[in-house]
Amino acid sequence: MLRPSKKLLFAIEAILDIAYHAGGEPVQSSEITRRQGIPRRYLEQTLQHLVRNDILVGVRGPRGGYRLARERRRISIGEIVRVVRAMEAGEDGAIEIPGSDLGQRVIRPMWTDLQAEVMGRLDAITVDDLCMRAYHEGLPSEARQKLDFTI
Repeated sequence: MLRPSKKLLFAIEAILDIAYHAGGEPVQSSEITRRQGIPRRYLEQTLQHLVRNDILVGVRGPRGGYRLARERRRISIGEIVRVVRAMEAGEDGAIEIPGSDLGQRVIRPMWTDLQAEVMGRLDAITVDDLCMRAYHEGLPSEARQKLDFTI
């Protein structure tokens, strides 16, 4: 059936990691690699692409890293999927393949409709929704450990 690519899953995990663990500070890619086990070769390229598409902001300097470009409730999973799909350049390749009348007029339109439904569902899920799910699952957030209320 429909299977997300490794790069897509890693991108969603990285964004969720940044949203869930940031605590107001930029998150370094090495921290994401440590927590999520995402290979750096996938991660750096994907993070830079997400920066170019205004999902993340890159922060330079010794304490630099990545942070969300917008509030986590304003970033949908569908948006992330579209960015990674475009990056993979395999976007809707099956539509361009010549085929029989049955394939062109029945099967491909059915597949396109199905993809539109899935994307509609993914557009309705935000990074904040996934953060709340992680919180309710009892996953610890390093952001809570970074908070310091001393004056």
